[in-house]
Amino acid sequence: MSGAVGHRIASMMSKTWDQGPASINTDEIFAGKTVVMFGLPGAFTPTCSTKHLPGFIEHAEALKKAGVDLIVCHSVNDPWVLNAWSKEMGAREHIFMLADWNAELAKALDVDVDMSASGLGTRASRYALIAEDKQITYFEAGEGDISSAKAVLAALSG
Repeated sequence: MSGAVGHRIASMMSKTWDQGPASINTDEIFAGKTVVMFGLPGAFTPTCSTKHLPGFIEHAEALKKAGVDLIVCHSVNDPWVLNAWSKEMGAREHIFMLADWNAELAKALDVDVDMSASGLGTRASRYALIAEDKQITYFEAGEGDISSAKAVLAALSG
């Protein structure tokens, strides 16, 4: 599987937070729903905290009005870190945090990137996708506006 348009999100286990760390299958997240998932290198990192996540929080209502059932933030972090970051950023009511602590989903989507030189190890690159019943209908990876909430909104309306 890759993050290419037309591919399907693989059925695999990951982690989230539900009064503590909880396992979740990607089928529970994506099956039968329109889901926007965006990936980023890490919680509490500068661009992720000042631009990427805040953009999705700001546009959450517009995304839902455009037909999105769930907005997911995917990061190669553990569920404790994503839970703390979600609380600090005020994202809990808008964004579902998906902790990919072994980078398995990042690798399956072919968005894994080696950031060992900066001490971060394997992470997810910055990307955004739209999946309808597990099938990817939109996928963009890269820095800047290409993977922003505004770009996803434009794709949904156009």
